[in-house]
Formats: sequence, structure tokens, C-alpha cells
Amino acid sequence: MKIRLIAVGTRMPRWVEDGWQEYAKRLPPELTLELVEIPLSTRGKNADVARLIHKEGEAMLSKVGAGERIVTLEVEGKPWSTEQLAQSLDNWRLDARTVNLMVGGPEGLAPEVCARSEQRWSLSPLTLPHPLVRVLLAEQLYRAWTVLSGHPYHK
Repeated sequence: MKIRLIAVGTRMPRWVEDGWQEYAKRLPPELTLELVEIPLSTRGKNADVARLIHKEGEAMLSKVGAGERIVTLEVEGKPWSTEQLAQSLDNWRLDARTVNLMVGGPEGLAPEVCARSEQRWSLSPLTLPHPLVRVLLAEQLYRAWTVLSGHPYHK
């Protein structure tokens, strides 16, 4: 099974890369985690933000293959417990499609990305910094896998 995080933003601090890699390497070979970074469009004081979000959305969707699952991370999405994430992970594994987790830029996701989403997931009602979201996602996916495999990490 392959999970791909498609996230707007590049040039993350070193701690983000280290955290991401730490949890990605803990996953078993049958569950791979890949990061695809989409460059953040330059925003000036007179920028057409709607057009920039649309451009980022097009770039995100261009990374998704035909028939692959899209899960958007949105404040308005459904909050999942670790056990619910584990159940989703198990369902995704049985579905046998690549799962694309979509994280937008500072203004969120493009409407066309949200329209293609099969699931909407909210990590928290809090506003989280995007670098932290990457590490949090990797850790929670690892934790969900430990739940499914009966590993004591979750306890």
C-alpha cells in the first residue's frame, strides 16, 4: 500500500524532514509513505489569491493517478481518533489503491481538490503550522499501523 502526502510548501526546516523520515522509516515495507511538495505560489499584497489557490490545486491533482483515493485535510473535515484512523488505514489497505493525503497552502485547498475528495479529515480544530502537520501525519499513520499490527507503541 502506498500513501502519498501531497502538500503545498517547500523548504521545510530540518526538524520537519527528520521527523517525517523517522516515522516513514518505521513503517513496514508493505506500507510506503511518500512526500510530494507543491511550490507555494508567491503572494504579494495585490495577489489574486483565488487564482493562486487554483494553480496550486491543479498542481496537486496532477500528481494523483487515475482511480487513486484522495483524502483532504480540512478544518471542516471529520476528526478521527487513532482507532478510527487505524480502521481507515485498514479499509484503504483492502481497497488496494494509492491514498493521496492533500494539505493545502495558507488559505487552504482549492475547491476542485475538495470536490475530488472521498474523505475529509480534520486533524484538529486548532490552526496547525504546516510543517508540524507533516510530522504529525507521519506519526499518526505509524501509530495507526501499530494498532492494526498489535504493536505496543499505541499504549
